[in-house]
Amino acid sequence: MEAMRGGKFLQKFRLYETRSKFYLVGRDKSRTLWRVLKIDRLESTDLGIQEDPTSYTENECQELLWRIHEGNRLTGGLKFVTKCYGIIGFMKFLGPYYMVIITRRRKVGTICGHDIYSIGKSEMIAIPCPIVCPNVANSRDENRYKRLLCSVDLTKDFFFSYSYNIMRSLQKNINDKNTGHVVYETMFVWNEFLTRAMRNHLKNTDWTVALVHGFFKQSKLSVSGKDFWLTLIARRSRHFAGTRFMKRGVNEKGRVANDVETEQIVFEDTPDDIPSQITSVVQHRGSIPLVWFQETSRLNIRPEITLKSDVDYKATRLHFENLVLRYGNPIVILNLIKTREKKPRESLLRAEFAKAIHYINKGLPDDKRLKFLHMDLSKLSRRKGTNVLGLLNKVASDVLELTDLLHCEITISSKPLDASSGQGSCDIKINDDFCAATMVPLLLQKGVLRTNCIDCLDRTNVAQFAYGLAALGRQLHVLKLTEEPKIDLHDPLADDLMDFYERMGDTLAIQYGGSAAHNKIFCEQRGQWKAATQSQEFLRTLQRYYNNAYTDPEKQDAINVFLGHFQPQQGKPPLWKLDSDQHYNIGRQGTLSEETGRFIKRSLSDGNILCENSAPVSDRNVGENNTASELLPSQQLDDIREPTDSAPEIYMCETNPCPSTKYSTMPGRHSISEERQSYLKRLGYPELHSSNFLDLDLLSSSGNSCDEEAFERSSIIHSPLDGISVGSTTTYSEPGHNDEGRDDTDLSRSSSQLSDSRDYSDRFAQWVANGGMLCY
Repeated sequence: MEAMRGGKFLQKFRLYETRSKFYLVGRDKSRTLWRVLKIDRLESTDLGIQEDPTSYTENECQELLWRIHEGNRLTGGLKFVTKCYGIIGFMKFLGPYYMVIITRRRKVGTICGHDIYSIGKSEMIAIPCPIVCPNVANSRDENRYKRLLCSVDLTKDFFFSYSYNIMRSLQKNINDKNTGHVVYETMFVWNEFLTRAMRNHLKNTDWTVALVHGFFKQSKLSVSGKDFWLTLIARRSRHFAGTRFMKRGVNEKGRVANDVETEQIVFEDTPDDIPSQITSVVQHRGSIPLVWFQETSRLNIRPEITLKSDVDYKATRLHFENLVLRYGNPIVILNLIKTREKKPRESLLRAEFAKAIHYINKGLPDDKRLKFLHMDLSKLSRRKGTNVLGLLNKVASDVLELTDLLHCEITISSKPLDASSGQGSCDIKINDDFCAATMVPLLLQKGVLRTNCIDCLDRTNVAQFAYGLAALGRQLHVLKLTEEPKIDLHDPLADDLMDFYERMGDTLAIQYGGSAAHNKIFCEQRGQWKAATQSQEFLRTLQRYYNNAYTDPEKQDAINVFLGHFQPQQGKPPLWKLDSDQHYNIGRQGTLSEETGRFIKRSLSDGNILCENSAPVSDRNVGENNTASELLPSQQLDDIREPTDSAPEIYMCETNPCPSTKYSTMPGRHSISEERQSYLKRLGYPELHSSNFLDLDLLSSSGNSCDEEAFERSSIIHSPLDGISVGSTTTYSEPGHNDEGRDDTDLSRSSSQLSDSRDYSDRFAQWVANGGMLCY
């Protein structure tokens, strides 16, 4: 909310009604500021709102309400309706406007003295008086739309704050002083559309709350006898939002499905809730940024994946440009999908994703290139003696060397600072008043780790926990709560953090996938009974399948209505009679006419909404810090075009790596060490000329599976997926396919060296020499 006079915020309200008007009376927590909002009830179709500019005392407000009652005595007087805690927004279907309000709230945490709340109960109230409501207000379609909107459960996983911009990270709040309309238009405010009409009319946000959807958890933990607060926040983007099979990949504006920003905040426990230091680290998860989809199937629990061509990877490029705007450079991509499958599904996306990154990087300077790490987490988790969490933790530690984290000192000033004082100032709440405070950044996060698996649910959550654990060690160390910047996986604190991420993973998985997350790796880490874990995983698979096949279409419709991606109109087809939401995302054939199609492209977010704000992405998502990196250049791509029938090689493989070896740890210099080059040469690999592509599939802490690992290494070098061409259908090349456009590396030489170094079967040796596809 916008700050009001003297730093006061309206956060408690009482709603009254007469036959002609609603009166919403709002006050601040200390009961020193009272305001009145009037809503016209005689208008059947338009929204008439008027704000009383006067600020009242409590007695003056009571006197005003008495006069209103006396003036309306002949028509029933002034009646109390309900108490509430803010307006969520206004919605119109085919008839009148409705007002959605919060009638019960729960405090779930505090950040620097700012209270964070979730919704305990909400209510939808029709605005017009019953005597002026048109017949359409009670029509069958109108009632169905109302039920659809009410199916969005606001009491689950929505949170807000009156005084803190919870929709933005701590670092962004420190560096960006924008308030009001600007913060509502960010990607994480889910009721932006519902509040738009009111905000545009009143030119303020004093009466509404900005809802963030995702996950929020805060708890007090202890280390070395010292207490600290750990806060984990997941913000789910409203752009291209929806359910698993309804929203996949990236849309034409570079928005990816299941786009979630995860922030981990740590500060020491103090009596006044105002820490002297605070740290924060942000990571990102999102669907694979390619144009791909899966059709919902009631017969197939794993529907086929279809890739659509994207000329010059424009949508993928837009997505990473947006990430650079939000977080700066470097962008580190951790891709966890499978490399090889008996029936290629994920591996199709793996090859095309690597190709897209390689293609984009060819047009970027070295220090702006995307860093691509690939780890086949499914294969590693099945390998005996391999500590998957340990490997992920090593990768996370190295990524932290690149991105760093936010670390601030907080100093309370005796007098308020000027609002225009610039970077470093922040409002801190003390005893219901606001004093100026200076946050001095000692460290700033630069760039972000972007993690994905096929759905950004199960494997992604495990990797995000590993990164969070590595970050927590660093955070506690910079706060001087621990002597070492590392937490062991068997430390009780790691178990506490695992519980945070497990609960977050379950919450996000239910929102997007329809069931709790698969937590097999977490269960194994805790030593839980394997049979019980397998039974639980099976039941979750069935639950996810049922929800995806039977309940997700209606759930997607509800999300589209709530976010304003679809708006009902008289004389137009109702939402439930339209074709699949996914069809309008990927441009496939539908059953509607061209005219109707122009009206209901409802799966494309932020721009297909009637009266939608037309501000470009760059205006809505400023950099994460004031040293925001340059955008990815939008130069002509004709010079660097990569032939579409060839995918780049992903070279880096390793068994039993030296613990001191870094994958890519020096900012501004991302080159492979001489020791690693020598190591790879001994294995028969060519020299690596592109250190932005690292394949971590074969990292193993045990090194006990030499034969298997050698086979896997050579299969990566000569993967049959290299010959994939992307279009409406996907085909494989036959033996002897053309490798035009491939990197000029002598792969045949490295293959022969590999075959000389170990004793392979004749069939395998023939495959290495002649290429083609090898199936066991």
